[in-house]
Amino acid sequence: MRVQWEGRTLDLKTVWMEPPTVRMIDQRHLPHELRIFVAESYRDVATAIREMVVRGAPAIGAAAAYGIAQAVLQGVEPEEAAEALRDTRPTGHDLFYAIEYMLREVGRGEDALKAAEAYARLDEERCRMIGQHGERLVKAGSRILTHCNAGALACVDIGTVTAPLRLAHAQGRKFLVYVDETRPRLQGARLTAWELAQEGIDHVVIADNAAGLLMQRGQIDFVLVGADRIAANGDVANKIGTYEKAVVAKENGIPFYVAAPTSTIDFALRSGKDIPIETRPEDEVLVIAGERIGPEGTRALNPAFDVTPAKYVTAFITERGIVRPRDLGTLKGPGRGGSPRPPRSSSRSASPAKGKPTKPHRPASSRRTRPDRKPTSRQRRR
Repeated sequence: MRVQWEGRTLDLKTVWMEPPTVRMIDQRHLPHELRIFVAESYRDVATAIREMVVRGAPAIGAAAAYGIAQAVLQGVEPEEAAEALRDTRPTGHDLFYAIEYMLREVGRGEDALKAAEAYARLDEERCRMIGQHGERLVKAGSRILTHCNAGALACVDIGTVTAPLRLAHAQGRKFLVYVDETRPRLQGARLTAWELAQEGIDHVVIADNAAGLLMQRGQIDFVLVGADRIAANGDVANKIGTYEKAVVAKENGIPFYVAAPTSTIDFALRSGKDIPIETRPEDEVLVIAGERIGPEGTRALNPAFDVTPAKYVTAFITERGIVRPRDLGTLKGPGRGGSPRPPRSSSRSASPAKGKPTKPHRPASSRRTRPDRKPTSRQRRR
């Protein structure tokens, strides 16, 4: 992704490996500081996933792949690392998909580092293909609503939701992105807005509760969100608040698209009722910038995700094309986009005309977060 760092324009990945360390952009400090988190062991990678140094289903998957490669390089049994990584965050499917991919590759004698690098490259290629399939939905003058962050920061690079936007912008189209702030961690206001600003894409941050009014007034042409896990029937787990956006979009005849790689689809789950929903610490709701906003003694409920039933989804934008929910099964198995074969334990074209697609909390220790760490030679300077 394009990043401004100390007056220079750089291309950075969200997560990468410089053996024996795994490195990633520390997303807890954006947009005000750009820090690089250095994971010295698979346990540090697990901490980074759990504490949201790295977040977004595809990025978490890549981090896990690198964590297992790191463990192997350090003489640790891959299954030991896999167990620790599985125990970090339960909802996103790419985490488990990547772990099974790595265990399979290492188990048949493949070089662990090469396997992890191949997985990361595949993530980038999947996002690139999502952009190629989805950019035609972004017309000149389009007004698009997003929720949370499904950009380059949520992947190795490029992003899922942002892939069509980047490509349409590069082709000279002018459009506007409404960015939901996305409480309680404000991934929209902090991360999506930061990415769009880096790319020069026109955008406006809105309060989460403002989206319905804008849809009712005809100020939104379509909704475009990412996904953390998609069940076989097309039900979608994504950041909390996605479900209500989908319901209101349908009520107002506005198309609702989900951009996600096939690695996010869990064909082992028949419906979204079986998707585990992570509950995160209460302080994420009750504390902002270190200040408590709720009365002492008040409790908070903080589910991190909700599930949108398939009936509210217009279509999925994947690396293998744009498909209706009812056709999701056609994506099962390896495809031309270079996706690895789905793991053994869980596996893991439409227009924006109204409604119908066409065919087609513990902070990590200061030892691990290094504020003065600059991008290294692996990061290509523009």
